[in-house]
Amino acid sequence: MSDSGKITLALAGNPNAGKTTMFNALTGARQHVGNYPGITVERKEGFATLATGGEKREFHITDLPGAYSLTAYTQEELVARNHLVDERPDAVIHVLNAGSLERNLYLTVQFLELGVPVALGLNMMDEARKKGLTIDSDKLGELMSAPVVETVARAGKGVKDLLAAAGDLAETRKDHTWSPLEISYGPDLDPAITEMTEKIEAAGFLTDRYPSRWLAVKYMEGDEQILTLGRNADIDLAQELEAVTARVSEHCQSTMNTYPEAVIADFRYGFIASLLKQGIVRREPLRERIEMSDRLDKVLTHRALGPALMLGVLLLVYQITFSLGQHPMDWLGLFFGWLGETAESLIPEGLVQSLVVSGIIDGVGGVLSFVPLILIIFFLIAFLEDSGYMARIAYMMDRVFRMFGLHGSSVMPFIVSGGVGGGCAVPGVMASRTLRSRKEKLATLLTAPFMACGAKLPVFILLAGVFFPHHEALALFLITLSAWAFALFAARILRSTLIRGPSTPFVMELPPYRMPTLRGLIIHTWERTWQYIKKAGTVILAISILLWAAMTFPPPHEADLAPLNEAVAEAQAHVDGFPEDTDQATLAQAEDDLAMAEAALAEAGLANSLAGRLGRALEPVSQSAGFEWRTNIALIGGVAAKEVIISTLGTAYSLGDVDPEEAFSLAGHIRSDPTWTTPRGIALILFILLYSPCFVTVVAIRQEAGSWKWALFSIVFNTALAFGVAVAVYQGGAMLL
Repeated sequence: MSDSGKITLALAGNPNAGKTTMFNALTGARQHVGNYPGITVERKEGFATLATGGEKREFHITDLPGAYSLTAYTQEELVARNHLVDERPDAVIHVLNAGSLERNLYLTVQFLELGVPVALGLNMMDEARKKGLTIDSDKLGELMSAPVVETVARAGKGVKDLLAAAGDLAETRKDHTWSPLEISYGPDLDPAITEMTEKIEAAGFLTDRYPSRWLAVKYMEGDEQILTLGRNADIDLAQELEAVTARVSEHCQSTMNTYPEAVIADFRYGFIASLLKQGIVRREPLRERIEMSDRLDKVLTHRALGPALMLGVLLLVYQITFSLGQHPMDWLGLFFGWLGETAESLIPEGLVQSLVVSGIIDGVGGVLSFVPLILIIFFLIAFLEDSGYMARIAYMMDRVFRMFGLHGSSVMPFIVSGGVGGGCAVPGVMASRTLRSRKEKLATLLTAPFMACGAKLPVFILLAGVFFPHHEALALFLITLSAWAFALFAARILRSTLIRGPSTPFVMELPPYRMPTLRGLIIHTWERTWQYIKKAGTVILAISILLWAAMTFPPPHEADLAPLNEAVAEAQAHVDGFPEDTDQATLAQAEDDLAMAEAALAEAGLANSLAGRLGRALEPVSQSAGFEWRTNIALIGGVAAKEVIISTLGTAYSLGDVDPEEAFSLAGHIRSDPTWTTPRGIALILFILLYSPCFVTVVAIRQEAGSWKWALFSIVFNTALAFGVAVAVYQGGAMLL
């Protein structure tokens, strides 16, 4: 147990086994999300309390990344394994899909081989029974020497019993001793494994972290992490162990036309099959009954009807988002406008007022105004994910992806990156590591950032509202389709030129349809929305302040501003000099003249700033796409984080267009500016959709590609493609209008 007295548990399971639902059921609102140190794999931790027999137990639960095995094929599997070895939780709760017991038990066997104490949660028992399955959980627990509890996590059934079983198991292992399971891997491998185990034990080779026989098996599997650790620990012994592995591998290849890793997998499944054949699972006759999931799939994944329904679902998501979120978004916009006016009236005129109003309130407020829409769209996306429909989208898209040189597994990185609206390119890029083909992986991680991620959504929502009033949902839907189209087009170019190679086959498990729970939807929605809000309050706030400074300094020389200051003074004197009975039209004209003089003064200061100079330097090139210097400033800031585009535009217009009598509204400024034509708006939307990934995504691409070459290529290639598309759209639109 931990020093605090809490029982530490790790929650593990295959994707689609209901692990996340179980985590939410166990911890509720007592959880937080972060990242594992040094990497961007998500780390979820939560707390639970259980009172049994007058005793109160406290649990600290870590939700491990979903994994199919503990062999370091993917970073998620490596993270899960390292957590078990380094953190030594008191017990592991393994959540299994009861309807696919044989496949799910493969991970259980690997936990037992490592020696960790495991409690099994047979989840989705309601769906298993609908399939006609009866599972003898007591006998399974007896054969595997592990507690087994039947659960339905989405309904909360069996959750407390599973937690209690894990707590009891942890208390029997207070000394943290591990008892590894030993499986025979046949006459071809067992002698070599025994030989390596003896060498490892004699030298104490990595045995402070891992069981000796487990290390020998990992050498047989060719586990890259273990091989590297071994070479660093004792190069001579490591070479001996690798030589034994090479000898066995050559023998397997010559006698059975296979390799040790495949033999190990076969014997593990053989071990599982021998357990299940002892009356663990009984299948009742289905009486030719077609399951509801199969019935739905006949329609929802139909070759012709399925894609049409998919497009309808996506359009409905956007329609609901705008219908429900427009008014709350407007209210927040008015609130931040009022907040800016209030700050203006309370803070004396000068740099501090400019920083607070233009740098902070207008910058961060412009991003936070979109929280209602972001919250709604995240809720709807969570519904699609939890219901099982998102996996069907991936299944249907595989046929299309193969035409463009991508793999079916590329669909999920695209969806995670924002292929259905929302999402983030960082985990999307990282999701590409599930692809075994390096060339398909490169094509995926280079094109996934084209998706309409959550950072881009506020920008698209703003521009869609300005240029396509009353048709915002349709506009956002078409933007999403454009992202997919350009990503596939770019992938085809890359796979035909720089990263040629054959496609690999695609196999995917489709989870059963299920009705999401309201609690699960709320938790998933809040997690993503809170990440968005935190980003606005930290990263975007910092960048907004830096951009404000770049847009304020250096100040212009007083001599250069003298004519403008005189114009402002004259206009002010003109307004002040009118008698009280002056007609409103004359007074309004004078006030407009004053506002124009003040705007010219502010714009001169912005143009002289560091950001203004850079924006103007790029204008001779960017104007071919319709981008003037203020837009250039915003797009440069967007390389740091796409949300900053709105805050930077807001700051630019706030600094360059002063009207203290009117609440700040970026949409209103753009809508009233005659230079903002529809072709210019569409060109800007497409440029933002396609151009350079944000800085964090670039770093993620470097991590996954293993080279800065591809990370820098993504900046250049994406921006060049984006600019070419923007120029074509703007110039073509200008010719038609």
